Amino acid sequence: MDYQLVIKFRRKSLADDDAVAAIQDELRQALGDSAALDGYDLDAREINLFVVTPDPKHSFRRLKAVLEGRDMLQGVSAAFRLVGGAQFTSLWPLRTTRKFRLP
Repeated sequence: MDYQLVIKFRRKSLADDDAVAAIQDELRQALGDSAALDGYDLDAREINLFVVTPDPKHSFRRLKAVLEGRDMLQGVSAAFRLVGGAQFTSLWPLRTTRKFRLP
């Protein structure tokens, strides 16, 4: 069963759109063969990075290490759903009071 893991960056947490490409390379290396980056979308307030994975919690732990190393974790939220599903399960931040959704 595959899941879609979504890493949501607040726009102000990334210097510019070129930073997305740079971080994608690092995240791809961290995931190895365990998951696949599946693109991203941009809007005025956020950048959503999509990962297809059989184990979203394990994949997020791998990505979290990269984000912590870049001191970016404070500007990130993450959630997952079944591929094609509508209901998200939040992973980060641990105590989220808002419902995770895509624009």
